[in-house]
Amino acid sequence: QVQLVESGGGLVQAGGSLRLSCAASGRSFSNYVMGWFRQAPGKEREFVAAIRWSLMGTTYYVDSVRGRFIISIDRAKNTVYLQMNSLEPEDTAVYYCAAGPATMVVRSTSSYDYWGRGTQVTVSS
Repeated sequence: QVQLVESGGGLVQAGGSLRLSCAASGRSFSNYVMGWFRQAPGKEREFVAAIRWSLMGTTYYVDSVRGRFIISIDRAKNTVYLQMNSLEPEDTAVYYCAAGPATMVVRSTSSYDYWGRGTQVTVSS
């Protein structure tokens, strides 16, 4: 049974940092892409960042977080991280970890087979 468990969310002031973790288990993810999405109240779930599990580890970001967020993988721990710096109130949302096959469109929610339950990130002004 595949499980993706997020942690690391919380309340932070604007300009601060948080690191989200996603512990993945239940299958091999070597041919998968791991993504982070977020959903703010009243809005659709949107793509934030993604990384290929392969050793190449190609990364993808939405323009609004590029240069502030960094996605990475610790393959020994089967854990994906999202380091979030220079946080803004607009980053407030529930953040979800997701996994999907490496051949899909990484920015589309419909491409991902597995999802975590999410972790709340709140950025105060």
